[in-house]
Amino acid sequence: MSTKVGDIVEEFQSERITDNKMSTVHRHHEISRKESEDECRLPALEAAYTDILRHLGEDTDREGLLRTPLRAAKAIQFLTKGYHETIDDILNNAIFDEDHEEMVIVKDIDMFSLCEHHMVPFFGKVHIGYIPNKKVVGLSKLARIVEIFSRRLQVQERLTKQIATGISEALQPKGVAVVIEAAHMCMVMRGVQKMNSRTVTSAMLGVYLEDPKTREEFLYLSQRT
Repeated sequence: MSTKVGDIVEEFQSERITDNKMSTVHRHHEISRKESEDECRLPALEAAYTDILRHLGEDTDREGLLRTPLRAAKAIQFLTKGYHETIDDILNNAIFDEDHEEMVIVKDIDMFSLCEHHMVPFFGKVHIGYIPNKKVVGLSKLARIVEIFSRRLQVQERLTKQIATGISEALQPKGVAVVIEAAHMCMVMRGVQKMNSRTVTSAMLGVYLEDPKTREEFLYLSQRT
């Protein structure tokens, strides 16, 4: 290797290391900022939960409820933490060039979310398929994308589309397919109280929408036990 080429390679590697360090510092800064914002919001949320308990007729000074408003405030922050996260936050350095053009499926991803109509849980499984266009993503990142959008107040229909669109925008694949099967506590615990009801939604983009055979292959493979 000539001295000139060696210098170029060394400079490139140095720039890459610097970029990675800057990216890591930026992520740590963002996490610290979000944690600080959550801490600032805790007193208001705690006071709101105290008022709710009192309006329900509870004695918020009794032993069992002394710290309940604070715990509830921290819980709701965790359950809605997706508002403060983006796909870019989690895909850092996790997209790879790969000459693979066949279907990739990750199935049975656990999903928990809150219905925006009653703020009670709905939960189930997410199945994701995509056909790469010379780029693949670390498989665990697909589960993290589900987490980002499910940790918000949601309706299942929108959640399904957001997951599919997010993957499509990040990877620019030939197609993305997402199916969610979930149980909704607003149907099980209240209202019609149908214990065994399940809701299934799907979102198909690219070749999954255009090609029935590709769509059928995904649906068949994702439903196999």
